[in-house]
Amino acid sequence: TSVIVDPYAKGILSRRRYGELGPAHLDYKSDEVLGLAPTWPQAAAFLPKPGEEDFDWEGDTPLELPMEDLVIYEMHVRGFTAHPSAAVQAPGTYLGLIEKLDYLKELGVNAIELLPVFEFNELEYYSPIPGSTTGEHRFNFWGYSTVNFFSPMARYSFAIASGADGAALQQEFKLLVREAHKRGIEVILDVVFNHTAEGNQLGPTLSFRGLDNRVYYMLAPLGEYYNYSGCGNTLNCNHPTVRKLIVDCLRYWVTEFHVDGFRFDLASILTRAHSAWHTSTPSPVAGAPPAALHSGGAIVDETGIMTDGAGVPTGTPLSDPPLVAAISEDPVLRETKMIAEAWDCDGLYQVGAFPHYGGRWSEWNGTYRDTVRQFLKGTEGPWAGNFASALCGSPNIYANTHPAETDWWANNAGRRWRGNRAPTASINFVSAHDGFSLADLVTYNDKHNNANGENNKDGENHNLSWNCGVEGITERLDVNRLRQRQMRNFQCALLLSHGVPMLQMGDEFGHSKAGNNNTYCHDSELNWVDWRQVADDSHGFARFTRQLIQFRHTHPELRRTSYVSDNDIQWHGEAAFKPDWTDSSRLVAYTLKKHAPDAGGLYVAFNSGHTPKVVELPHWHGRAWKVVIDTGKLAPYDILIPDAELAPEEAEQAQLAATMWTAGGYYSVLAWSTVVLESVPEAELAALRSRGRGASAAGAALARAGGPLTPTPQQQRAERASKRAASPGGLMDEIRASKAADMVQ
Repeated sequence: TSVIVDPYAKGILSRRRYGELGPAHLDYKSDEVLGLAPTWPQAAAFLPKPGEEDFDWEGDTPLELPMEDLVIYEMHVRGFTAHPSAAVQAPGTYLGLIEKLDYLKELGVNAIELLPVFEFNELEYYSPIPGSTTGEHRFNFWGYSTVNFFSPMARYSFAIASGADGAALQQEFKLLVREAHKRGIEVILDVVFNHTAEGNQLGPTLSFRGLDNRVYYMLAPLGEYYNYSGCGNTLNCNHPTVRKLIVDCLRYWVTEFHVDGFRFDLASILTRAHSAWHTSTPSPVAGAPPAALHSGGAIVDETGIMTDGAGVPTGTPLSDPPLVAAISEDPVLRETKMIAEAWDCDGLYQVGAFPHYGGRWSEWNGTYRDTVRQFLKGTEGPWAGNFASALCGSPNIYANTHPAETDWWANNAGRRWRGNRAPTASINFVSAHDGFSLADLVTYNDKHNNANGENNKDGENHNLSWNCGVEGITERLDVNRLRQRQMRNFQCALLLSHGVPMLQMGDEFGHSKAGNNNTYCHDSELNWVDWRQVADDSHGFARFTRQLIQFRHTHPELRRTSYVSDNDIQWHGEAAFKPDWTDSSRLVAYTLKKHAPDAGGLYVAFNSGHTPKVVELPHWHGRAWKVVIDTGKLAPYDILIPDAELAPEEAEQAQLAATMWTAGGYYSVLAWSTVVLESVPEAELAALRSRGRGASAAGAALARAGGPLTPTPQQQRAERASKRAASPGGLMDEIRASKAADMVQ
């Protein structure tokens, strides 16, 4: 007999601190001891106190930000503030995250996608990592192994660690959502409804298995577990009982915690036919409730294949999956954002044709990721054309109703869901938690996962990365400069593309995981944000990312709800209006018009070749081209938007210098670099030239008269650094300013 957790429990209490073992002196094999092991001590559901005062939401309401306006930040609650440099009161907790919300607001993200925060056991895999020289143990750090769907992860709570009860756990998570909303940031949860922590037949009995194994899990006739999740079991999602549990759970998180959306891990499992068993009819016991969850024999077809009770073989992908339909049509979830990871571990791939029910769902676009990586590292093939499509929101995937011959799902049961969608169907990303970080994408050709203790056999081998000439960390200046340029190129592709961009935590400043592309088991600096690196920003990459996000926010033409037409976009090559779509092409350039007539637009060019290109700029009557971004330049001249690191006059001087090219209708795009120019009225550029000439003449006159000279940009930057040094935290700012000044060309 097992003591199991109620699947509808609203709070699970067990160990109070993250990574803390349960009592080691107990005999967990004894019938008199509850729990399974020090890593699995007995958990209990907390009971709300009658009449307990509810949380004060202070009038909080859903933000309901338009999908096209989102910049999503995929993040880990503990990893964000666990590093000592975070200098927060409650590191690694919801409260610690609250303390750093202003950083996210300043960065410009307006949606955080939290890796799993449903109750899970971080000690599920706890054991010494073979070969570790520091005695490191293996953790379930990411949390993709749910114990209970209704309870916030208790050991992410400062209140629980301080001895509080389940009500305080709920209030701490509510506080996080409320404070995020105050800053204009939505909260999206990464949810795992494809499997649970109970694993296969060798796993622990914690909750669902003890209630009715045959209802909650997808099973074969002899009781074997289907493993579409790759984690030992598969939740029987489309069974009526399980379907109700999932919808009830989503409704609860929306109504009780005010969350704004969900990203569904391995969402294709939600479309598979469930397994079904005959209901048993035990002898009735007077006064006892009906045994509705007790199952009898398997329901099979004439060949002995398990079915869903309606003749559909278990596991078959359904054209009209009941669970996805119920979520899509639920009135409580009507304005909630739904994002599908539209594949599973058995090869079902539904990107472009996940059942979306009138566009209710967006999808993680894995094809976008692969295409951008291929083009920007200069791979031979059809990548120029594919990259151009990715920049436009992937209409070849989401607008086109005709799937490729190799797309099994979209040519069969998924045909009705293919095409006729908007750019916002595409969640664009270059990197995510399960793979190389952005910095590692340009530093390593191969994975380096030896720290996981699995002889480097785990993790993805197909990374589409390029180390820029040297594997791993190097002191070669040319390689490091190229890596910085490539990181900026990737950020430009992501944040200039139509669709919805998603950044991975740490990519905004260049966090490295030392070439490890599968850091699921590390509660260490591999997965923690190092806030010293954030503050230092020695290469100016964090500034570049921050300004690029703001550039996206201020340019509606980058946040479209419909696909571009020939009236909106023109493609170019080295010569204007003459693009090169051949397999050897390494240049993609285009002009994108603003929505309003005669309001100008942008010229964007990506050069992924090893030689510079001189591009001809298209002539727009009465307008001139002003340089905004050039990743071939060193910081802070890589993005000419004035801020604390780049004075307005410095930006103007750099833009004035660029007119040496643009005034003649050309611009030089260095190897492996990206440029963005903005169309402005000719009068604006003329005024810029006039100010430049005026400043030069005034300086010369003052010099002849022995008067004070206008400080040089280097002197101005040094003066700003001196002022910052006098304020709290000024020393780090002074160091950063000094390094930036040294890098000016």
